[in-house]
Amino acid sequence: MILYTLVTKPPFFLPISYKVVERPAFVAYVVAGYPSPDLSVDILLQLEKGGVDLIELGIPFTDPLADGPTIQAAHITALENGIDIDGCMQLMAEARKQGLTIPVLFMGYYNPIMQYGEKELVEKCASSGIDGYIVVDLPPEEAVSFRELCANAGLSYIPLITPSTSEGRVQRLVQIADSFVYIVSRSGVTGARKSLDSNLPELLGRVQKYTTLPLAVGFGVNTHEHFKDVGSMADGVVIGSQFITVMRNAAPGKVPEAVRQYAEEVSGRTCGDIKREKPLVKFGSVEGNEKIAGVQSLLPDRFGEFGGQYIPEALYDCVSELERAYVKCRDDPAFWEEVRSFYPYMGRPSPLHFADRLTAKCGGAQIYLKREDLCHTGSHKLNNAIGQALVAKRLGKSRIIAETGAGQHGVGTATICAKLGLKCIIYMGSEDMRRQALNVFRIRMLGGEVIPATTGSRTLKDAVNEAMRDWVTNVQSTHYLVGSAIGCHPFPTMVRDFQSVIGKETKEQMKELTSRLPDAVVACVGGGSNSIGMFHPFIEDTSVRLIGAEAAGDGVDTAKHSATISAGTLGVFHGAKTFLLQDSKGQIMETHSVSAGLDYPGVGPEHAWLRATGRAEYYPVSDAQALQGFRSLTQLEGIIPALESSHAVYQAMQVAAKMSPDQQLVICVSGRGDKDVNTVAEVLPKIGPQIGWDLRFEEDPTQNPHRYH
Repeated sequence: MILYTLVTKPPFFLPISYKVVERPAFVAYVVAGYPSPDLSVDILLQLEKGGVDLIELGIPFTDPLADGPTIQAAHITALENGIDIDGCMQLMAEARKQGLTIPVLFMGYYNPIMQYGEKELVEKCASSGIDGYIVVDLPPEEAVSFRELCANAGLSYIPLITPSTSEGRVQRLVQIADSFVYIVSRSGVTGARKSLDSNLPELLGRVQKYTTLPLAVGFGVNTHEHFKDVGSMADGVVIGSQFITVMRNAAPGKVPEAVRQYAEEVSGRTCGDIKREKPLVKFGSVEGNEKIAGVQSLLPDRFGEFGGQYIPEALYDCVSELERAYVKCRDDPAFWEEVRSFYPYMGRPSPLHFADRLTAKCGGAQIYLKREDLCHTGSHKLNNAIGQALVAKRLGKSRIIAETGAGQHGVGTATICAKLGLKCIIYMGSEDMRRQALNVFRIRMLGGEVIPATTGSRTLKDAVNEAMRDWVTNVQSTHYLVGSAIGCHPFPTMVRDFQSVIGKETKEQMKELTSRLPDAVVACVGGGSNSIGMFHPFIEDTSVRLIGAEAAGDGVDTAKHSATISAGTLGVFHGAKTFLLQDSKGQIMETHSVSAGLDYPGVGPEHAWLRATGRAEYYPVSDAQALQGFRSLTQLEGIIPALESSHAVYQAMQVAAKMSPDQQLVICVSGRGDKDVNTVAEVLPKIGPQIGWDLRFEEDPTQNPHRYH
């Protein structure tokens, strides 16, 4: 039997004599700066007085996608209180100065760490009393340099293992642990639970087959009974969300005291029930401790330096399973035959035709339109939705979740779920639900459930966050049908491959109509699904310019835009390294666009690579300019485009005007504009005078009869 005691430096847990009465180590998670910076140091000190043996100090982040609502709210409050990484270290230095002796780990998300600089951060932490790190979205495969820096500075790097972690991956993870292993007791996000997972003994047994290191268990523990039950199986017990709840509910001026009292109560100190009733049971036996090589992705997981898999541990094996399934499908002619069998249903191939009046207005290149707006459901989104849904069926997934901004991906997903008999859940920002009420109703008519995302800017970014939280919780039964070329590998590759039908058809159709390739193709770029679908088949055709139009909102010189490539910087978000709209501390900025589908602070990693290599050009298009594109295509060609597509129309008009009449340009009309008519009517009173468009929506036109004479 191996027993452990706590020390103040890694490895934290050290073997002790069996004669010492055993008790579980008590690990507490709190967010730095919550509920206020003035209370934080006292809270840390009271945690130690209350019997806590180790503290996980949360670094605030705008988008803590692995955390439940309680901790999410604490992160936002801490950010509003002005706490960043430097603030966290200042709090720690002061706590050490006032006598805090127990170990403290930083726990957080990678992007703020990346923006700070790994080397500088590790060096400062080592001198500020920080003992190690738990980085939620930095799996060991992405953390090679960071782990090496930690090791050289004497800091610990703590891996997480979840119920969905495979046997082979457990072996790899325990090899890089140097003090203890964090066991996530159940799939899902953080938060207090009424009961513990009955499979916890089996999970601990799987881990103990490969390591003798202590195991600390968290997620869902919030009562003394929970503490006793987990403590009878594990070396340490982690409590987080309930501490936040205690702070939130404490009387003014009583927060530190309430934290200490709760710590004493939950651990059993106040009732004298702190010790284990019997020695700790160890499950399994340690086998082979040799180093095990990491797993290589089956497909390239990066585009240059962009991409990767910066994801919570709970998703890692699921994503690997998805990649294996997709590779099998991609290499199977029968799979593509099944995809093509849906073409009549989808309306493929979509038409491509000459836009004579738009061409005449621009006075330059001949303009052609690729009409994805004429596909079933009114946009290009069904291309990807059908492909991924068929992969999901082969994986045996019966529940589909998706995010949506403008609602078109939600409609496409709900459509194919209805066709294939799959359960459909759509996450949508509540602001986008207001802007796109028609599409919300369409999704519900198709049998899908629409769940509002009510945090942050309440737009596409926040819908992605909520969808990822759902996926973490329901990973066994659920496929996340990502709608854009964003996220961790293999999603950008999958979405691109399914959307590449746009560019492939364009190539064939232009050769048939004009006997040659176009000189330029233009598409709008938010996350970038329609544009990468148009661009990718032309990447090797260097005579063809690839031109993307981003949402500049009120202008890139303001805070209200979504021009990620034009104004963004390199970071990690939603699983991938790419260009982001973020502040200098790595916090994700709120975005704005008149178009809900382009209102996103990141961009697909392949687009980031195309921009970095100079193969593609990207230009910001403001709301007012997009309305000019919308008006031009509507009144010159009789085609009402989506506001997303209108950005591409405007930019194409600028490019075409500078080209010669013997050159050719193709615009990807990614979607139709029915969904946006109300938005246009809403913004025209403000934008109309800027662009000379006096068109007002009147609910009762009979009240102004002279207007029609």
